[in-house]
Amino acid sequence: MKDFFKLFATGALIGIAMIIPGVSGGTLAVLMGVYDRLIGAISDLRRDFKKNIIFLLPIILGAVAGIVAMYFPLYYALKYAKLPTILLFTGLMAGSLPKLFKDSIKRGFKPTDVVAFLIPVAVVIGICFIPTLGDVNLGADMPVGGYFLLIIMGALASCALVVPGVSGSLLMFIFGYYQPILDTVRAILSNFWHSFGVLALFAIGLIVGFFSIAKLMKFFLNKFPRGTGWAINGFVLGSIPAILLTDEFVSSTFDDINISIGVILCLFGVIATYALTAYVESKTKKQDTVEEN
Repeated sequence: MKDFFKLFATGALIGIAMIIPGVSGGTLAVLMGVYDRLIGAISDLRRDFKKNIIFLLPIILGAVAGIVAMYFPLYYALKYAKLPTILLFTGLMAGSLPKLFKDSIKRGFKPTDVVAFLIPVAVVIGICFIPTLGDVNLGADMPVGGYFLLIIMGALASCALVVPGVSGSLLMFIFGYYQPILDTVRAILSNFWHSFGVLALFAIGLIVGFFSIAKLMKFFLNKFPRGTGWAINGFVLGSIPAILLTDEFVSSTFDDINISIGVILCLFGVIATYALTAYVESKTKKQDTVEEN
């Protein structure tokens, strides 16, 4: 029972990280010392189902609790303080870059890695120039294709857990799905069946993404660790200008108060994420030293 509550608390912290754009749940999983075991349990669930599900269940329940706890603060922050909140997200993302690049440089660099790095940068920024981006309709008159896109968005959101340094919720924000999903959760009391259906499809995407992306990450990290690292860097770096190109940011109120608060929060986000990743690195080094001795 003690292990259950410990894993539940770990899952709650990961869930909080997953719902905040710019923060990676995978990074929190590394910090809490459960990332390797988590990826192993997800990718090898059927091999030892009972053991893996006992490990995963409290983390999943905790993650759900963490997401629920952060829902209203984020909803109202984006509603009443859009510019400062988005700049906070930007700072949180930027603060992770030094650690990501430092780790990649340690693995080495070859000319082919330029391609692995630049393609994700171009893709993430290019997404912002899709004409219909940001005009997401999750209402009762949602087009049929929108239901399939929900599953894809759910799979992208799962990146927040299985890819350290990459924020799945930030990718949703760039695609224009973040705020509509929050609105759908809020509308579940007034339009239960449609809202439930939308969230169920999104949840299916999350589950599919957890298992498929976890397996892909395990494969690419084993076969192409260097190139995969540079590709992750590309996604993270490209996300910074991309978030500033979204309709949510462009439509924000740019006055002296909002800009001042936004700059302060952006700097806070940079410092907070940098400190977090530095702590993860120091903790990892200590664990490696103990294992060597």
